[in-house]
Amino acid sequence: MFSGIVEEYGTVVAIEKEQENVHFTLTCSFANKLKIDQSLSHNGVCLTVVEVDKTAKTYKVTAIKETLLKSNLGLLEVGSKANLERSMMMNGRLDGHIVQGHVDQTATCVKVEEADGSWYYTFEYEFDKEMAKKGYMTVEKGSVTVNGVSLTVVNSKNNSFQVAIIPFTQEVTNFHTFTKGTVINLEFDIIGKYLSKLNSFE
Repeated sequence: MFSGIVEEYGTVVAIEKEQENVHFTLTCSFANKLKIDQSLSHNGVCLTVVEVDKTAKTYKVTAIKETLLKSNLGLLEVGSKANLERSMMMNGRLDGHIVQGHVDQTATCVKVEEADGSWYYTFEYEFDKEMAKKGYMTVEKGSVTVNGVSLTVVNSKNNSFQVAIIPFTQEVTNFHTFTKGTVINLEFDIIGKYLSKLNSFE
C-alpha cells in the first residue's frame, strides 16, 4: 500500500530480459536501505525487490508480462527515470490518498502548459463506458495517481483530465521529463471503484 507521495526518482542502469519477464536494475539514494522482498512503487507499479547490491548502490526488480502490458515499464530504457515510493507505514499520516500500486491502464500526455511557476498537464486515456461504471474514471477534484504521484483532478472529462503541478513535484518526480506523447501509468481511485461496485448491486 502506498500514499502517492513520491520520495524521489531512480535511474535505470540495466535492463535484462528473461523469457517474458524483464529485470530492471536501478539506483537511488536509499538503495542501500532496501531489503529483498520489500515492496517498492515504480511509476506507480508495485514491484518486489529481488536483489540489492550495496557496493554499487543498486537494486533489482522484476516485471512480468501482465505488468508490462498494463503499464509503461516496458518503455523504460537505460537512463530512464522512474518515480519511487517505499510502502506506507501504517503509523504515519496519509498525505496523499490510498494507492495500491496496481496500475489500471496507461494514458498519454497531450499538453503541457506553464502557468506562472506551476504547470498544467493534460492526459488522455482510452475510455470504456462499462469500465467507467465500475469506477475506472476521474471525477472533478477527485484523486488520481499518475506515474505513482497522488494528484487532484481538474477539468475531468470522459477520456481526459488535467492536473496542476507545483515546482517541488516538478523537480522531485519525473514529471519534468514529460512532453507531448509521453505515456504514463494511471491508477484510478480505489474508493470510487468500491462505491461503484456497491451501487451495482442495487
